[in-house]
Amino acid sequence: MKTYFVTGISTEVGKTMASAILVEALQGDYWKPIQAGELDHSDTHKVERLVSNKQSKFHPNSFALKTPMSPHAAAEIEGVSITLKDIKAPKTKNHLVIEGAGGLLVPINNTQTILNLIKPEYHVIVVSRHYLGSINHTLLTVNLLKEKGFQVSLIFSGNEHKTTEAIIKKMTKVPIIGRIDEEPYFDKNVVLEYAERFKDNL
Repeated sequence: MKTYFVTGISTEVGKTMASAILVEALQGDYWKPIQAGELDHSDTHKVERLVSNKQSKFHPNSFALKTPMSPHAAAEIEGVSITLKDIKAPKTKNHLVIEGAGGLLVPINNTQTILNLIKPEYHVIVVSRHYLGSINHTLLTVNLLKEKGFQVSLIFSGNEHKTTEAIIKKMTKVPIIGRIDEEPYFDKNVVLEYAERFKDNL
C-alpha cells in the first residue's frame, strides 16, 4: 500500500479536488493532518461527499483550528502548540492520501513547515494551476522536493495553458498524472470520471 502526499504550488490551486479524485481512483483513505478554518465545511467533509466507493475511510485531523489562517498563526491565536510528535499518520491497511495545507513551506510552528510532515517513502503529488508566477512557484516546489529525494508527480488544474504546462514538463521532467479542467461543477460522477482517467498513472 502506498501513501500519497498532495501539496500545491500555492493556496486555492485545487488540492482538495485532486485529493478526492485520487481517493476515488485508489479507493484509498484520506487524511488532512491540519485543518485551519471552515470546520463545519472542512476539506475532509468535501472529499467525503465527493467519493463514491465504500472502501475509503476519512481519518480525523490531528489539529482542527477555527481560524482561517496559516497553521502557525491560527494555532497561536487559539493558544495551541502544533508539534510533529502530535501529528501521527493513521494506521491503515489501505492506500492513504494525505492533503497538506497551502504550499510546502507554510509554517506549522516557529521552526517547521508542511515539508516536515512528508516522510521519505511518500509519493508527493504537486497540484499546479496557471497564474502569473505559477511557473516559478511550480519549479521551486518540484525542485525542492527532488533535492530532498522524494518521488514527485504533477497534476495540472484549471484552464489549460499550453505554454506554461509545456515548459513545466520540460524543466521538471516529472510524470504528469493528468489535468483537472475548470468544470462547471464537481460531484461524485465527475470525480469518478477523473478517477478512471488518472488510475493508470498512479
